[in-house]
Amino acid sequence: MSEPRTAIVTGGAQGIGKGIVARLLAGGWRVAIVDADAEAGEETARELDAADRLLLLPADVADENAVRICVDRTIDRFGRIDALVGNAGIARAPRVPVETLPLADWNRMIAVNLTGCFLFAKHAVPHLRRTRGAIVNVASTRALQSEANTEPYSASKGGLVALSHALAVSLGPDIRVNCVSPGWIDTRAWQKRARRATDALRTEDHAQHPVGRVGTPEDVAATVEFLLSDAAAFVTGQNWVIDGGMSRKMIYLE
Repeated sequence: MSEPRTAIVTGGAQGIGKGIVARLLAGGWRVAIVDADAEAGEETARELDAADRLLLLPADVADENAVRICVDRTIDRFGRIDALVGNAGIARAPRVPVETLPLADWNRMIAVNLTGCFLFAKHAVPHLRRTRGAIVNVASTRALQSEANTEPYSASKGGLVALSHALAVSLGPDIRVNCVSPGWIDTRAWQKRARRATDALRTEDHAQHPVGRVGTPEDVAATVEFLLSDAAAFVTGQNWVIDGGMSRKMIYLE
C-alpha cells in the first residue's frame, strides 16, 4: 500500500479552508492545518475527529520564521509534503477610500493574503519537488472585478493569481501550480461556534447566480481536490473561477 499523501492547508480552521481540510481527510490525506486562530483549530480538530492524520500549527503566515517552523514540523510528523493549499487570508477588512487608507492596513492585507502564500511556497518547494507535488492558491473573483474601496483585498488576490502562474512556469515540470477564485461562498456554518450565524440567505441572494444558488465550501473543496490529484496532471498555471456563473452575468439597474 502506498504511503498516504500529506497536504498543508493554510487558513484551514474555518470557512473555505475548513471545507478543503474535510474533503482531503475524507479522501485519505494527512493534513497540517496552519491557522492563526488556535481556538478555531482545536474546534475543527474535534469536529473532524482525525487526530492520527491531522496536525494543528498555530501561526501567522506572514512571519517567515513561523512558516519555516510549520513546514519543518509537518515533515517531522508526516515525513513528506505532497500538496500546499494557500488559503489563509484577511477577508473582512473595512472598506476605506484610497485617499484615507492607512499604509499599515494595506501592508497587513498584502502580507497575509499574498506574501504568506509566497513564503509557504518558498519553504515547501524542496519537499514538493521530491514528491512531484502540487500547489493550489485560493484567490477570489475580486481579482477580476471589484467593489468600491476594496483596493488592498483586490490587489492581494490579483497578485495571488499572478504569483500562481509565475510559480507554475518556474517550478514545472516537477510541481504544478494552480489557483482558484471563489465568488460568493456561504461559509457561516464553517466558522467556529462563537462566530456562526444562523439567519437564512434570501431568495434574491441565490437568484443572482446562474446555477440558482450561493456557493458552499464543498464546491471549492471539490475543485481543489481535483487540482491536487493525478486527474489534473496536465493542468498548471490556471485560475479556476468558482462562482456559479455570477461574474459572467450582465447586471443592469432598473
